[in-house]
Amino acid sequence: MAEKPKKTQKLRARLPRGLADRGPAEIAATRSMVEIIREVYERYGFEPVETPAFEYTDALGKFLPDQDRPNEGVFSLQDDDEQWISLRYDLTAPLARYVAENFDALPKPYRSYRFGWVFRNEKPGPGRFRQFMQFDADTVGAPTAAADAEMCMMAADTMEALGIPRGSYVVKVNNRKVLDGVLEAIGLGGEENAGRRLTVLRAIDKLDKFPITEIEKLLGNGRWDGGEEGKGDFTKGAGLTEEQMLRIFNYVSFGAVLSTSPGDSNFAGSIQNRNPSELRRSNEEVVSGLKDSFGDSPTAQQGLDELAEIARLAAAGGYDQMRILIDPSVVRGLEYYTGPVYEVELLLDTKDEKGRPIRFGSVGGGGRYDGLVSRFRGEPVPATGFSIGVSRLQAALEIVNRDKPKQPSYGPVVVTVFGGDIAGYQKMVSTLRQAGIRAELYLGNPKHSLGQQMKYADKRNSPCAIIQGSDEKERGEVQIKDLILGAELASLEKDREEYLKKQADAQFSCGVDDLVAKVRDVLARHSVKWN
Repeated sequence: MAEKPKKTQKLRARLPRGLADRGPAEIAATRSMVEIIREVYERYGFEPVETPAFEYTDALGKFLPDQDRPNEGVFSLQDDDEQWISLRYDLTAPLARYVAENFDALPKPYRSYRFGWVFRNEKPGPGRFRQFMQFDADTVGAPTAAADAEMCMMAADTMEALGIPRGSYVVKVNNRKVLDGVLEAIGLGGEENAGRRLTVLRAIDKLDKFPITEIEKLLGNGRWDGGEEGKGDFTKGAGLTEEQMLRIFNYVSFGAVLSTSPGDSNFAGSIQNRNPSELRRSNEEVVSGLKDSFGDSPTAQQGLDELAEIARLAAAGGYDQMRILIDPSVVRGLEYYTGPVYEVELLLDTKDEKGRPIRFGSVGGGGRYDGLVSRFRGEPVPATGFSIGVSRLQAALEIVNRDKPKQPSYGPVVVTVFGGDIAGYQKMVSTLRQAGIRAELYLGNPKHSLGQQMKYADKRNSPCAIIQGSDEKERGEVQIKDLILGAELASLEKDREEYLKKQADAQFSCGVDDLVAKVRDVLARHSVKWN
């Protein structure tokens, strides 16, 4: 008896963790958002540049958040020259390499923008992806706080251009130099404490994500991801004393009008649940108070002078503290920042589908990184930049606009096919395309009926379909079926008078020579962009 042939093993279709597929609607939303951001950046004089997705691993440096070695936080491979290359984890490190490599040919200051996908080899989770889009703008070669102030003003303008009303966002500004001075004052100065300082920075950067009790663990002996000892991964802490922690909490909460103070049992909720736009002293008062309380080192004093200048220039440009706010709680989790740092926080009050309040947190940020280009040049090269997390901001806007009526997104005009030679139908499609109208020829099974082709047009969300049978062909005519109006008629069957009034427009004949004009009429009737 012959053996039965073995079944072919079917490959399982599965998406890698931390990645996401995107459909036409999401892609269209991203395209629209990117175009708005681009217009604002170009208004400020920035010009585009592109860098590749891969860089030599040593060019990226040891600057990843939550990681000590680049090959642990990035996706890396060896090329045929046995050189390690890695997918970029942000758009700033590649820019630093580009500027260093083309330094003599570029105007200084060099103002550029770029957008694209970045990749993080990190543990994925809710809202945390291994691939996401950023849109950056950077000024290289500008040493003064005026360049940082401009970034903050541009960030505010971008939020409003994207439809986020004034008062629903804030650009929060701090300076790493001030925090460095605070850390020096509590005994964390010097190269020997560089690792502990970075641990402190990363812990404070999680203030908008973790309860303050968890931040205390990260500043102290360490934290288990599972909440209990031995559960989940362990993150080593900075090993600070309670007195050192108190000094840091005093600094990051400075300027906020809190209902409690560090050390009180309700301080955790007070510092994390405040509204920056409502519970703040003026920028001038905050800087003045910081100078009195934390300006006891030359490093901190220099940082505070820069913050005062940023606040002064922002106010001169018409950006008050409701838009640009001095906030000592901003630190940024990347190690390469050397001066002013800033974040855009959304203050929108909204809820998820289950009615739970949502806190969006930061949707963009940046700062001064005077050491990145210098790594390649061996000389000081000042630089500052701002990055919008396009994927994160888009997700936030989708939730905010969830209950608003959505503008329909229509597909192409579909030209149906009735057997025989399709050259005539192909000519119609070409005529529509040459007129700037999105159009496609039905390329399914030639034996498919008109009904099957209409179902396809519906799935494509086509605004109208073109039909030409043998009778229409003999007369040199086509039928135009308005699919949008047809859908409306289906709901008007009970209102016969209204139904009959619109029925004539739902499907009509015209000469082949009038095809473009009549299709444009249908698209204009429904405000559909036809090019």
